[in-house]
Amino acid sequence: MIQIGEKFPDFKLKNQNGELISNEDLKGSKVVVYFYPRDNTPTCTTEACDFRDNLEDFNELNTKVYGISGDSEKKHANFSNKHNLNFDLLVDEDYKLSEEVGVYQLKKSFGKESMGIVRTTFVLDEEGTVIHKIDKVKVKTQIEDLKNFIKE
Repeated sequence: MIQIGEKFPDFKLKNQNGELISNEDLKGSKVVVYFYPRDNTPTCTTEACDFRDNLEDFNELNTKVYGISGDSEKKHANFSNKHNLNFDLLVDEDYKLSEEVGVYQLKKSFGKESMGIVRTTFVLDEEGTVIHKIDKVKVKTQIEDLKNFIKE
């Protein structure tokens, strides 16, 4: 499990358009990296639309936003187009990065256990070091919490 003060792991993941994004692309500005379970589910859709609607505020704070899940490039493209998302969704189909940062875990849902991504958000500094982490994401308050943290 990656913690505050540690470097975010090296990665190369495709976005919804098939373009490779790596940790090198993140350097030079602050970055919000949020891991979410699945495209087109109610809470994940709310979360993505909240980031979309507040992206201008993040841009003013020199902060990029990336969403990551195990969904395919095609699913990400459909989700992004359907909701007019204005930031990249990255494909972690093998859950390699999700496992490396510690968000791919055993989850319980409706009495069933299965492995999946636990909703988690990281804020990285300009050098790619984790400076903030939200483990138990509350989608309703996350955006304001993040903006307040980045402003400080």
